[in-house]
Amino acid sequence: MNLAKTLKKAIVLTALIACATPAIHAQAKFGVVDMKKVFDSYYKTKQAEANIKEEAANSDKVYKGMLDDYKRVNEEYKKLIDSSNDQALSADERDKRKKSAEGKLLEIQETEKSVKSFEQQARTRIGDMEKRMRDKIVGEIRDVVSAKSKSGAYTMVFDLAGQTAYQTPFILFTNGENDLTDSVIKEINATAPADALSNLKSSAPAKSK
Repeated sequence: MNLAKTLKKAIVLTALIACATPAIHAQAKFGVVDMKKVFDSYYKTKQAEANIKEEAANSDKVYKGMLDDYKRVNEEYKKLIDSSNDQALSADERDKRKKSAEGKLLEIQETEKSVKSFEQQARTRIGDMEKRMRDKIVGEIRDVVSAKSKSGAYTMVFDLAGQTAYQTPFILFTNGENDLTDSVIKEINATAPADALSNLKSSAPAKSK
């Protein structure tokens, strides 16, 4: 009798699991987004890239000016060294120019330090600028993806551009269903100025015929 009851319970439990399994699968809804495509297609990305390029160009201009000063000081130092060895000059004049050369050498060393320090600071500043802008843009995109995922009742949304530690695609196959990429791009560019959208179209790669 106990065996019969146990067997009956087991049959009922198996039936419940079988019924529940399709329901569990039905509740799971997965989506995909190509984050690289979305990031590159966002008008704010183009604006950020333009700002970074402008900052880099300004820094490069200052850096080249500092290099020119460094070269000029070096040339002045060489001339002072050469003239301090000119036997046509008096000993006092040669000593005077030798002291001037020593002072010029100190100026060279200080200029070299300034050039190296500026280069390092410029790299750090531009790198930090890139990171802040990238994090801000990615955050805005994720907010849109999150809102769409919730409204569409998605369980999870995966990044099509994601890669594994072996530099292979994380998503190996998708049938194209539940791809939110285009809808996300449309939403993030909904408030873009007209000129920003024109820049996006002009910078887009030409489609192959």
